[in-house]
Amino acid sequence: MAMARAVYSKLMRAVGEGRFVFTGEVEPLKTADAEGIVRAAERLRDWTVACNVTDNPRARAYMSSVAASHIMQSRTGVEAVCQMTVRDRNRIALQSDILGAAALGIRNVLTMSGDHTTFGDNPQAMPVYDIDTAHFVRMVRLMVDEGCDLAGNRVAGEVGLHVGITGNPNAEPLEMEIMKIEKKVELGAEFMQTQATFDIERAKEFLREMGRLEIPVILGIFPCRSYATAEYLRSSVPGITVPDEFMEQMKRADAAQDRSRQREKIDDVNIEFFSSMIKELRKTERLAGMHVMTIGYERIVKALAEKV
Repeated sequence: MAMARAVYSKLMRAVGEGRFVFTGEVEPLKTADAEGIVRAAERLRDWTVACNVTDNPRARAYMSSVAASHIMQSRTGVEAVCQMTVRDRNRIALQSDILGAAALGIRNVLTMSGDHTTFGDNPQAMPVYDIDTAHFVRMVRLMVDEGCDLAGNRVAGEVGLHVGITGNPNAEPLEMEIMKIEKKVELGAEFMQTQATFDIERAKEFLREMGRLEIPVILGIFPCRSYATAEYLRSSVPGITVPDEFMEQMKRADAAQDRSRQREKIDDVNIEFFSSMIKELRKTERLAGMHVMTIGYERIVKALAEKV
């Protein structure tokens, strides 16, 4: 039986109480101005229990996710899920950032590998990958539960945060993905947020496998604010299959002449597709919530939350 752990965050309290949660996402950019983060979080505040703050996505050098998480929480009251990659940090830097995050009141950290530097805006940068994400989970658990780091050095003060992992329902073969996730659950991962999926049958299969691992799963979805966004996902993001029917509906909606009518029709396509998906999954599988990837499209979270 899993060890009973302290609850530090609104997210984990809601999940523990069996509430169906929505999480959103904000993206710090290449700027020292945090106003964009604040505005996005304010639009998501009433409809999400927490918002992810991305960590140099697509290997682009953006504002620190730890700094951005603190700013978002202090200025908007929206709880952060601070993403942290092993691509950019060795174990010393990771441990340093975990201590800093805990000191700043950040209560959720999502451990990630990160896109390779060759895909980013500084392709000459050397990737780090000193430890993998499984060791990262273990490191956080040691700091939280035992007050020491990976080398056994003592850590003073309470490190009061929860450690999450990512999963990919679209992985081929899925069995290998399940094995990696199982290892991280055994090491103490407390929640999971997944890669976006449009495939309800793949989502069902993934959730059934996760049910036996007893980790709360917040399934990722990606409502598309334009046909161009959907086309980019389909052609450029490995592992994501966007259904033909969805593409056709988005193309028709995008063709509307009036801008306000176009926005309305695009919203309708996303609401119908994803609300049906969510309702079906909630009826048939154990699901903790939905992670709605909404950069620049925050209004759709309200619509989806009301619909389901």
